[in-house]
Amino acid sequence: MRPLPEQNPLQLDAETLLTQIRDLGEIGMEPSREGRTRIALTDADKAGRDRLRQWMDALALDVRVDRIGNIFGTLRADDDQQAPLMIGSHIDSVADAGALDGCYGVLAGLAVVRAFRESGTSPARPITVAAFTNEEGVRYQPDMMGSLVHAGGLDIDAALNTLGTDGTRLGEELARIGYAGDLEPGTLLPHEYLELHIEQGPILEAEGIQIGVVENLQGISWQQITIKGSANHAGTTPMHLRRDAGWVASSVVSGLREIAVDGTLATAGCMRFEPDLINVIPRKATFTVDLRHPDEGRLQVAEQKLAALLARLAGEEGVEVHSEQLVRFEPVTFNPALAAAIEASAGRLGFSHRRMTSGAGHDAQMIARIAPAAMIFVPSHGGISHNPREHTPDDLLLAGAQVLLDVVQQRLAQS
Repeated sequence: MRPLPEQNPLQLDAETLLTQIRDLGEIGMEPSREGRTRIALTDADKAGRDRLRQWMDALALDVRVDRIGNIFGTLRADDDQQAPLMIGSHIDSVADAGALDGCYGVLAGLAVVRAFRESGTSPARPITVAAFTNEEGVRYQPDMMGSLVHAGGLDIDAALNTLGTDGTRLGEELARIGYAGDLEPGTLLPHEYLELHIEQGPILEAEGIQIGVVENLQGISWQQITIKGSANHAGTTPMHLRRDAGWVASSVVSGLREIAVDGTLATAGCMRFEPDLINVIPRKATFTVDLRHPDEGRLQVAEQKLAALLARLAGEEGVEVHSEQLVRFEPVTFNPALAAAIEASAGRLGFSHRRMTSGAGHDAQMIARIAPAAMIFVPSHGGISHNPREHTPDDLLLAGAQVLLDVVQQRLAQS
């Protein structure tokens, strides 16, 4: 790495970073909602992508888009043959979202590149800022799709043929918004990967800690469960003669509390009954179960307990039960050297910090399949995310970006 002049060290442009977070947060705002909605590959997502590309172009980055729509902006290095240090996250959102989830990490990556540009310093290896497609998985499943395809965990043609909740085909929507790129996924293999993110949980704020050093990430098991019973009159059918799909579904949801032990998290997020009438016993119930644990063995135990509960209720209540696995990701342990580097940078800059587990899924868990990866967290006010009230104070946003910049400097110094 070219030495930095003592009178001109790399400096974070705090004002530009915060302004860009606010500007991107305005895209997708709707009069009827408090937050913004940039569901993957919608017109609002296109507008966000276009703005990001403008900012990348302003920094004279080499911008490439791959076949799944991942956007990569690369600051070239003196030695351009080396694999890039990659900084990434996403800019798509859930409905009525906050302004920080994903976006903060991408824009902090631009802030790192801007520090190099403004100092006139060339990095020892390329730095690539990545914005991955469809991290949220709201319209197309699975979530974290762009990074999963990039890491080779999902075939690109299968991804492009994915049907959305609105019946659209992902590949056609990519083309419609102008982001069906020609770069083969995985071409830009990172040397190392860093992701800066809001915590999306309450731990850092509750403990008064500024920086989270994320050393591992929970495994995730999503299932959609369908219960088939028999519809009948709510007033004439005795309780012991019913095949009530709604009652069975509700019993499963209640039973999740007994499964959620030893650190397991269990959530029923969606449920619908058919025929959905107040005076008719439901003939069908469909609902989702989200199981999470940082230990693969315990996650499997939770899955086994759920399967046993479903089998028991099916036999006792005379209903049919079908379970479909929607998503299954094993727990991830991040690179120890990178986690140590984050910890060292936080300490060097005087920020309080702690090691921690990520409860949410992130693009970093996919990239960890192909390169050393780690994450930096900053506190989330009230532990709130996926919500218009998602908030992290500016000083903490800047603290996280300063740690990211320092880690990048230290890692490049070793190249």
